[in-house]
Amino acid sequence: MRFFAVSALFHYLGPAFAVLLFARVEPVGVAALRIWSAALVFALWRRFRWDRTVVAWGIVLAGMNVSFYMAIARLPLGTVAAIEFLPVVALAAVGARTLRNMIALVAVVGGVYTLVDVRLEGEPLGFVLAFLNAALFALYIVVAHRSAQRSGAIGGLGAAMAVAAVLTAPGLVVAVPALTDPLLLAAGAGVGICSSVIPYVCDQLAMARLARETYALMVALLPAMAVVIGVIVLRQVPSAVETLGVALVISGVALHSERTEPLKEKAWNRHDSVARG
Repeated sequence: MRFFAVSALFHYLGPAFAVLLFARVEPVGVAALRIWSAALVFALWRRFRWDRTVVAWGIVLAGMNVSFYMAIARLPLGTVAAIEFLPVVALAAVGARTLRNMIALVAVVGGVYTLVDVRLEGEPLGFVLAFLNAALFALYIVVAHRSAQRSGAIGGLGAAMAVAAVLTAPGLVVAVPALTDPLLLAAGAGVGICSSVIPYVCDQLAMARLARETYALMVALLPAMAVVIGVIVLRQVPSAVETLGVALVISGVALHSERTEPLKEKAWNRHDSVARG
């Protein structure tokens, strides 16, 4: 839970850096800067681990990030977030084998769609990109969870990010304004660290300890976390509807009965010793 909480916090800090970039850099360029800065951090930090899932993981990361930024450039963020949550509901539903977990899922879904601002307006291409991002996000959970159950998962994440960097290299062409401006370049690095390094590492640590459907359900905490951060940091008083949404999400996650998939301590210890070597 603590790893997911850190991931959720940085999930909303990253876009603060992205705001500095959107006025000067196209969405594809922002995605490329995010992925390349993250890949550089992983290259300096961890030894890459290559296996048959890494290439697929990298393709998913590249497509997910590019389609997300291109979607929010055409649609309200709340609409994109709501669409992104649809396949996550499906993943959580697959593992909801008891009445208790089905009730938890219904509560979470109701809470999320109370919190997000869904507006059926915007470019048709935006909806295509939003649904593409949603499908890739579901694939990300499947592939990343499978990797998290093995040793050296963060090394695999670094290798996948390197693959994604190669695939998004053309995006650096439209990111040239940021490459020559220290402030924009720093913002690009901030997006990469806050949106791709810290959250994805926390995802791996959380996924190693949680069943896939449990992690999918906890994704619903993201919009609830946004409301909580607004109260604490911005002194924004939530409406009665937002308060109800947060209560539904938290109640649903608390009610969910987890099918634990424990972390293999020996595997991670072996991975840590390799990383330090």
